[in-house]
Amino acid sequence: MTRRIRDVMSPATAAVEPMTTVARAARLMREEDVGDVLVTYDCDLFGVLTDRDIVLRGVADGRDPETTTVGAVCTPPPVVTLGPDDTTDRAAELMRRHAVRRLPVVEHGGVPVGVVTLGDLAATDDPDSALADISRAAPGH
Repeated sequence: MTRRIRDVMSPATAAVEPMTTVARAARLMREEDVGDVLVTYDCDLFGVLTDRDIVLRGVADGRDPETTTVGAVCTPPPVVTLGPDDTTDRAAELMRRHAVRRLPVVEHGGVPVGVVTLGDLAATDDPDSALADISRAAPGH
């Protein structure tokens, strides 16, 4: 069933500025129990930093997380985004086309208001699927 993104997205998103260190962003991810943070500058979306970005563009490249900035390793602009009034079908199509698992939700010319993930779509469109079950599981289980 197609739904509006505003009905399935996670509105509370963690965000950092591009000059934040990777180590600080990783600690924020741990504190918030999330796998990504939005990278914003002057309230506009600059990029997205995922745990995978930290590993592949930071640690694997031998960068020091205490001195490397988020802006140097995050998914750079342009970032694929959705609006809160877009549909879950549109989100799935964008995820498929761009091979991503999460999309920032923005309004008013780029102001981030949330994130929608592949797990959010699974829980909405097929609540009995394995992915939906995994997405609903408590962290660490």
